[in-house]
Amino acid sequence: MNKSSLELLTPDNCALILIDHQPQMFFGVESTSRQAIINNVVGLAKAAKIFKVPTILTTVAAKSFSGPLIPELQAVFPAQIPIDRTSMNSWEDKNFVAAVEKTGRKKLVIAALWTEVCLAFPAISAIQAGYEVYAVVDASGATTTEAHNAAIQRMLQCGVIPVTWIQVLCELQRDWARQETYEAVTQLAKEHAGAYGLGVFYAQSMLGGHGG
Repeated sequence: MNKSSLELLTPDNCALILIDHQPQMFFGVESTSRQAIINNVVGLAKAAKIFKVPTILTTVAAKSFSGPLIPELQAVFPAQIPIDRTSMNSWEDKNFVAAVEKTGRKKLVIAALWTEVCLAFPAISAIQAGYEVYAVVDASGATTTEAHNAAIQRMLQCGVIPVTWIQVLCELQRDWARQETYEAVTQLAKEHAGAYGLGVFYAQSMLGGHGG
């Protein structure tokens, strides 16, 4: 493992890539709750927006087969038009690669549908191209649990680092004394982080304390 990959994610060293969170792709997901994926990927997108992390949205065959980006996700970046592709592997689309290069970031945080195709393929290709890839496994989904787990194992063998969306959120915040993002982060946790968010709500309402 290279020294750079040991550095934690910061708002200044990473970019977020969200691939193919579209209705037709969700229809095929059986590895976990589709609603959980929606909650997690929207939470992840909002985290990136809070910390001003460059974010790339991409779809596959949006007009002919898979449908538009889900509205909950598009609403986070209402003015951003997703890059539409024909290729299963985003890395084989020149417009997508150009968008990645434009961010100037070498750490790529990626979530996609499906894990075994639209996450694994570009993640492995990006590793080959010299990037560090962090796969957000709970904001991604596959056609079966076996497919999801096998894809993660394949990516691990290639050097991809698995993370969860809350891990990314906390890694970007890092310190509860970071007041410029504290309120937005705790509000996001209350909206999307389940039991953890409930704990934040309790701490704020009963104890007046900071979550963590």
